[in-house]
Amino acid sequence: MRVMVMFDLPVGTGDQRREYARFRKFLIKSGFLMVQESVYCKLALNGTAATAIIENVRKNKPKEGLVQLLSITEKQYAKMEYIIGQANSNVLDTDERLVIL
Repeated sequence: MRVMVMFDLPVGTGDQRREYARFRKFLIKSGFLMVQESVYCKLALNGTAATAIIENVRKNKPKEGLVQLLSITEKQYAKMEYIIGQANSNVLDTDERLVIL
């Protein structure tokens, strides 16, 4: 599964810019990858993990603005169509795990 966070936050005052930066840093530290500006995505191994990710985002939501969450399956995410531009292949974006003991 994938959890996508889409947000539109006000940045008119210094406090609003700090809140925007705090929320964005929270997403990055939580393992979200930027799909495009103000759209971040994180891979979840199952529905339970996706629910935990969503609750964590809710706990760290900004005071103002619009934040939307969308949970989709890997199959749905793979059907994303690029109308213009292309995917960034430099980003590690996979559910495969490698454990070296």
